[in-house]
Formats: sequence, C-alpha cells, structure tokens
Amino acid sequence: RTNVEGIVMTHQTGRFVAYFRCSTAKQGRSGLGLEAQKQAVLDYLNGGDWQLVGEHTEVESGKRTDNRPELAKALAACRIYRATLVVAKLDRLARNAHFLLGLKEAGIDFICCDMPSANRLTVGVMAMVAEEEGRAASVRTKQALAACKARGVVLGNPNNLTAEGRRKGAQEGNRIRS
Repeated sequence: RTNVEGIVMTHQTGRFVAYFRCSTAKQGRSGLGLEAQKQAVLDYLNGGDWQLVGEHTEVESGKRTDNRPELAKALAACRIYRATLVVAKLDRLARNAHFLLGLKEAGIDFICCDMPSANRLTVGVMAMVAEEEGRAASVRTKQALAACKARGVVLGNPNNLTAEGRRKGAQEGNRIRS
C-alpha cells in the first residue's frame, strides 16, 4: 500500500508522540500547514496497533532549537512513554543538523512521515540539506526585503510598536547611521 506521494505504507505498532510546527503566527492561525501535517501523521499511522500518547503543536522558527517548549514536552513524553516521535517532515522538527543528530544520540527515536525508511545516514544527510535550505531561505528573504527597501517600500508596521519601542528603534537607527 502506498500513499499519495508514492511512499510505501506499513502498519505501525507501538506508542507515538506527534509534533507539529509552523514558522509564523499567520500560518498558525490559518491552520492549513498544521492540518496537512496532522493528515500526514494520521496517514502514516493508519492501520496497525498503535497508540498516539501525545500531540504537541508549536508556532516557532525552525532555526531556533533553544526556545521550543512544545518540542521539549514532546521529547519528555517520548522518554516517559518510551514512544517514537513522529513528524510530518524532517524540516518541521528542525533545520539544525547538530540538533537532529543529537536526538539520535540521546536515544530519541523519530520518524519522518515523508521518509519513513530513513536510517542514520539518511537523516544526517537530510539534516544537512534542511539546514542549508534554512540558511538559503534566510538569505533570499533578506535580499527580497533589501530590494523592497531600495524601492522605497516602508517595511514593518510602526503601529504595532509601543511608544517605548518606537523610541528605542529610532535610537538604534540613529546609532547605526552615525
């Protein structure tokens, strides 16, 4: 049996903790990316004798691994229940190769629904690819914002700042320009 992407599906057994992540609050509010992730996990787990012992959802950049409280809870649940962490795609877990390889070293088993047969080597290579794509996406975003600025587009929304925030921003801008 294969899924819509042609990935061979097997009947899963055991305990699983699902982790879902989107990068921005706007994505989180729309729910579309999260819905797709949840469907990928359910499709992967479909059939078999499995138990989903926890679900954790986070809205946070994939760059940061130091401030991901829901991920920390998901990893703790994996340890407590001796469960496997299941994510829709590797880049939803992290784009940091060191972090991903550290999970394996820490004894946390995880499955990526988009490549369920991945082994240690595959995860290492894909982690490096995910890290590089994150870096490239950051460069592209900065270039696009610089191009907008060069065309005279005002970036950001000063209405979102407090008076104190505007004052600090103006001071910092003056410091940088001087």
